[in-house]
Amino acid sequence: MGGMNGTKSSKVPVKKDMRAPKLVATVTQDQVRESIAKLSERDVVDDYLRQAFGERANFSASGTDLLVPHTASTTRDRGTAAANLVVVCQILGPVKVLKTHLVLSKMEDMLLPHGIGAVFGNPEAGTGMKRIVSTASLSRVSSSVSLSSLNNLGDSTVGSNQTDSKRGKSTPASAREGSLLVIRALCEGLGRPAEPFCVPLLAGILDETGSNSSNIRQAAEDSTRAVLQLAHIHAMKTMIFPVLFAALEHSPEWRVKVAAMEGMCTCSSVAGNQVSQLLPQIIPVLTAQVWDTKPQVTQAAKKALLVTCGTNRNPDVKPAIPAVVQAICKPTDTIKAIDQLMATTFVASVDASTLSILCPVLNRGLKEKNFLAKRACCVVIENMSRLVDSPTAVAPFGPLLVPELKKVVENVSFEEIRDAALAALKALTKALGHGDNIEDALRAVMADEMKRIEEEQRRIKEEREKEEERTRIQDEKEAVERAMWKEAMDAQRLLDNLALDEEQAAKEEKLKKREAAKLSTKSESGKCQGCGLKKCKTTCLFYSA
Repeated sequence: MGGMNGTKSSKVPVKKDMRAPKLVATVTQDQVRESIAKLSERDVVDDYLRQAFGERANFSASGTDLLVPHTASTTRDRGTAAANLVVVCQILGPVKVLKTHLVLSKMEDMLLPHGIGAVFGNPEAGTGMKRIVSTASLSRVSSSVSLSSLNNLGDSTVGSNQTDSKRGKSTPASAREGSLLVIRALCEGLGRPAEPFCVPLLAGILDETGSNSSNIRQAAEDSTRAVLQLAHIHAMKTMIFPVLFAALEHSPEWRVKVAAMEGMCTCSSVAGNQVSQLLPQIIPVLTAQVWDTKPQVTQAAKKALLVTCGTNRNPDVKPAIPAVVQAICKPTDTIKAIDQLMATTFVASVDASTLSILCPVLNRGLKEKNFLAKRACCVVIENMSRLVDSPTAVAPFGPLLVPELKKVVENVSFEEIRDAALAALKALTKALGHGDNIEDALRAVMADEMKRIEEEQRRIKEEREKEEERTRIQDEKEAVERAMWKEAMDAQRLLDNLALDEEQAAKEEKLKKREAAKLSTKSESGKCQGCGLKKCKTTCLFYSA
């Protein structure tokens, strides 16, 4: 109907599901057992792994004729080899194949050539990544790079739209794609037994979503989805979301950020309760991505906010979540969201998850110039505070609401609005565990805020000191290099001068010999220059008795 009226369609383009087809093995377990009987377990595993990496098989365990000319490996060939490797895992067991036969180590060499500390191109994220994966016992978790190389990875040369080589990806593209296909095949083919080996590689998988190769990006997206669907729900807080947060905060690649936010949506469908508990940490991170300069990141952030907030279990707030998310993404719609919250009747208990959704919008509403919006926020805060389940749940949000409510009580001229703000402040003070003493609540909130500010200042100071220390070390290194270069140049200059002096002395000596030869009757060989004999005849002009 929009086209008939001459107006543009308001439909938002929906991203098509570009998920790759399922990986299918071309060998059976009986065929694999026959190959193991002919060769050995290590040879069969290496054969399929080499094919997954895009290389030619060393043996005939895969059923290929080695005499046939080798053709270039395709994505389909590598995916088939990865599925065949899963068949071997089903026979020998994942521990034997992945650990004993070093398959996991070889995949880590391809995906994490500089170690887990260098992932996302940020040196400060190294220790966090090591901590995240330490419980899973990665075979190369202790691998790291030097401080100078980490600093180089974190320089401005690593950025969006860079080639893989410029991003520090020195391993072959086919091998990286093959590693990603093997991880996906393990997740889909083995299931839960593959979880301890695949989940710790999530950081490396996410980093590959920023590749300039479309095949690698597709394989990385499919592997990320497979790993997140396989991961245990209790791994969300300790292993999954710390990696997703690190990708959003440190990665310069917009595709990596989009993949991380799509991963959050996947986690919401797999482990909704766990994601709901993490909303106080998720919402601030996603809100920061809403204002990214890339439209793809902004759209992914809005979608992730809506999906993750949808995991909240409060039935009273659920109908208002779309409006609240729209207000977070578009501040001009704050009043609309507050009006919808004003019409909400709070019956169920309010936990930290619900507060994390509502408090940012209520804080913004208290700062609005519209007095009716201020009153509506006060009423919502009062109703909400009466049903808070524990003081610890509302404590992190006290600095957002208590100071603004006190400003409304002291500065607004309308008595009705002041009374509503005072009632909301009393209810919130009681929810914070301070009874009816508003001043104690304000002092506690301000003390917490000052403590947070001091911690932030301490963190900034430590980062500045670390940066100064790195700069000092770099300056000292450059000074030593300059001194060594100056010393080498002085030595080379001295050697050049000595060589010139020797050459000049040789020329002068040669000239002297030539002048002496002109005045002598004898040549350099000792023969007479007149008769050509060493002993002159009596008839020679230069004969002397």
